[in-house]
Amino acid sequence: MMWFGLIMVALIAAVMVLLRRHHDAGDDHEAPPREQQSEARQEVIERVKGMHTAAEGLHGRARVKALRNYMDSMSDDLEPVSEIRAPGSGPPRGEWVIAPEAEPERRILYIHGGSWVAGSPKSHRAITDRLSQLAHACVFAVDYRLMPENRYLDGVIDCRQAYRWLLENGPDGEATADFLVVAGDSAGGSHALGLLAWIRDQGLQAPTAAIALSPSTELMVTSLGKRANLKSDVMLGPTVKKLARIPSPLLWWGTVLGMRVLPTNPIASPLRGKLHGLPPTLIHVSESEILLENAQRYAEKARAAGSPVELETWPDMVHVWHLFTPLLPEAEEAFEHIGEFLSRVEAGSA
Repeated sequence: MMWFGLIMVALIAAVMVLLRRHHDAGDDHEAPPREQQSEARQEVIERVKGMHTAAEGLHGRARVKALRNYMDSMSDDLEPVSEIRAPGSGPPRGEWVIAPEAEPERRILYIHGGSWVAGSPKSHRAITDRLSQLAHACVFAVDYRLMPENRYLDGVIDCRQAYRWLLENGPDGEATADFLVVAGDSAGGSHALGLLAWIRDQGLQAPTAAIALSPSTELMVTSLGKRANLKSDVMLGPTVKKLARIPSPLLWWGTVLGMRVLPTNPIASPLRGKLHGLPPTLIHVSESEILLENAQRYAEKARAAGSPVELETWPDMVHVWHLFTPLLPEAEEAFEHIGEFLSRVEAGSA
């Protein structure tokens, strides 16, 4: 087995060298001409660029720490309507976000994004605060374990544990949920969609509904260079352009070794799983982002399997534009659509 280990070390080293070269060469964060953008959109794009520059020149743990700090700082100026409450000692880790009119028996499990290496309940309070208000539900934002210090599957396990716990526990202690939604964005959207299939296969009580915002549905990395929207996606585009230049075998094995899961595994690529028997699900995705095509494929496959999945697209929005509420009018519009979707689900018409 020594030869195999040596090959893996060589592959990782090659990937890291290539990534560093591409980083040093620089990549412009391309965006539509400023005259075509509103002031709010311009500010959002600048914030997204800041996410890339925050870790510029850093490597390893220092780079990860800088990215995490920047994402958490996105909520520093937020004045949430909701109460932020810790769940107490013991698992699952996370925080409750409770709007004034939220009912304890109405709950939402929220799984934040951040490429599985960054993000936290704090970084996504703009979203969880709005969800609690519009659904009159107590949102539990799970603080799942992140890479690289943990395995990808550790985060999956944390989300599963949180769902089981929420079925029987609310913000005030043990109590059965009579309304429970699974929601997430980006990488957290992938965890959310994967969780739905696991809940079905385990025979657990199904969630009332699910919401996935700009979700990752497919982890296959061999076709990055063929994906559209590389230029228009100001958040994911710069990173994906670098990855697309790496030879496919190196990228494949780098992904396997880094995430310790095969990209074809439905746990990491929900699109590759069985999509029958899922709850009513709403997917939001921008027409300008890289994840558009795979989100469309997921919705089409799920509907073909008989699952009630709705897909709504927005033009010229950044990845997970919902984070920029109330600054971005389109973010507020998206939350209105989420509220309408949940109302239809409860009325039995979704």
